Amino acid sequence: MRTLRLSTIITCAAVVLLAASCGSSRGLGRHSGSSETLQKDVKRRPLSADNTAGTSGQSQQTDQQEQQARRAAAAADSLNKTELLQKVTDNTQHARFITSKVKFSVEVGNQQMTLTGNLRMKRDDVIRLQLMAFGFVEAGRLEFTKDYVLIMDRINKLYMKVPYASIDFLRNSNIDFYVIQSLFWNELFQPGTMKVQDRHLGTFDTDLDGDDAVVSLQRGKLSYRWLVDKVAAHVKMANIMYNDRYRGNYQLNWDYDDFQRNNYKMFPMKHSVSVTTPDKVVKLGMVFNYMGADEDWETRTEVSAKYRQVTIDEIMRRFMAL
Repeated sequence: MRTLRLSTIITCAAVVLLAASCGSSRGLGRHSGSSETLQKDVKRRPLSADNTAGTSGQSQQTDQQEQQARRAAAAADSLNKTELLQKVTDNTQHARFITSKVKFSVEVGNQQMTLTGNLRMKRDDVIRLQLMAFGFVEAGRLEFTKDYVLIMDRINKLYMKVPYASIDFLRNSNIDFYVIQSLFWNELFQPGTMKVQDRHLGTFDTDLDGDDAVVSLQRGKLSYRWLVDKVAAHVKMANIMYNDRYRGNYQLNWDYDDFQRNNYKMFPMKHSVSVTTPDKVVKLGMVFNYMGADEDWETRTEVSAKYRQVTIDEIMRRFMAL
């Protein structure tokens, strides 16, 4: 199947996700300075003609003390960063299912819409968004599995079903099902792996300056960043930036707000997403009504023969005209 164009797939993927009330005006950038390293202040006696003879040994001892202090401070700083990341991963939801009624909103240019719908997620298996028109008619469906992305226009009987490798932005960004799952489930992620494990923690850069910590990964043209609450140890924002000097930059920004308890873990009830391409900005919103764990639903959608497979351009055009 031929590869879909980058700007088109980003825009449409954002539209059909139908997440957030508006994109955040905040940015997740790397701080200009690194974490402050404590240094021991050692007072030195001034040299004179009378005390020069004993100064060499004292200077060496002072240098050794300073080096030991720097090493101890660096070790303590590294430990604090690792402890924070460990707390973030410990806050991962253990629920197998998360379900909820959801209010969706989307803004593309001067077009805006608000819909209600359902979100159904099964850990490590599927994420499904059902979009309702007039409160009771299913207008669209978006389904992520480990193998494919399915987008359905229920009104016009259209669909698109493709593997992740057929979507150039997802492929180039190393975004697969597990990355998308982490974004929905408010978690850190390691591109190319199912979940972040303890052995992965050392691969993250962590800046503890400021009120919140900035956690980051760099992979060539791609940068992944998270804004982390240093006290509650949960992710407040996720950011994926694809830098392309020829085609321009593409950015996904995912904000989390209104954290409430679910199975002894905190979970954000409001998700705000902003997708930026060189020629447009898409703003989306997703607000949960409650936190459920319904298991009584089919985890795969069967596409009827009455549906016609089309390009993502046509699905988006028809969907925004609803």
